Amino acid sequence: MTSAPHVEPPQRLVRFLGADSPWLARLPGLVRASLERWELTAERVVSPGGRGSLVVLVRRADGSPAALKLRAAGAADEAAALSRWEGHGAVRLLDAAPEDGALLLERLHADVSLRSLPDAKATLEAVSALHRLWVSPSPPGVPDGEHPFTTVEEYTGRAVEGIRAHVPEEARPLADEALALRSELLADAPEDVLLHGDFRQGTVLSGDPGRAHWLVVGPDPLVGERAYDLARLVRDRLHDLAAGSGAPAIARRRVGKLANSLEVDRDRLRGWSLYRAVESGARHIAAGDRADGEALLEFAGWL
Repeated sequence: MTSAPHVEPPQRLVRFLGADSPWLARLPGLVRASLERWELTAERVVSPGGRGSLVVLVRRADGSPAALKLRAAGAADEAAALSRWEGHGAVRLLDAAPEDGALLLERLHADVSLRSLPDAKATLEAVSALHRLWVSPSPPGVPDGEHPFTTVEEYTGRAVEGIRAHVPEEARPLADEALALRSELLADAPEDVLLHGDFRQGTVLSGDPGRAHWLVVGPDPLVGERAYDLARLVRDRLHDLAAGSGAPAIARRRVGKLANSLEVDRDRLRGWSLYRAVESGARHIAAGDRADGEALLEFAGWL
């Protein structure tokens, strides 16, 4: 084991949390404590990394590779989801100290995600990876409904006021439609399965031989219907889509193809895709990122 290196958070993380974030100030100490707790040797920080976490490639005491992840929030939920999946379709959880936001994970190829593949191939692999995660949130032997996860209804309920407050006036009918769709979809939800919560091509990384070729990372787990999880994939590579011709028609065809590939109701997928784009657009605008926010609202309008 070596002492903790100087931790220079990636700029993406600093921009998202803010340079004056108390968690960023604590980060060097959290890294040091984790290295000592699990007898790890640090190699390098993964960059650009995520918006709410730091990942350090490490070696364990026996020399085996691993990845140390420090989350600003949500470590307990991620640990619970990864434990439930037990490495089936997802990165394997080796150990966790949620009180410090620390997760010790199986090391994957952090620089090789599905985004390195052509879009059609990436989408096919993404669908294959995602469906393996949709299991009962309650482990075997535990009564249905007993689990630690937030529901889609609870999670989306927190965004309602933000949508009303931050969607521009000219897009108000779109916001109203999104909120109406949310209410309708929640009223007759067909299932409650464990969801990734933020699934997209970039959350699927290449694994080592002997494991599944593609494994999912970075869940913000929720419990709800499969269409909610699949909805985020509908708008993957949005900037590339918007730059081409016929984007609205292509977006609508994506909904149909993805719904058919996983036997998800097309109208429900369309509804959650529209809602999630509006919700994300409002969040971007609230954070000062008006360009991406308006792009997301435009996408929602295509649907």
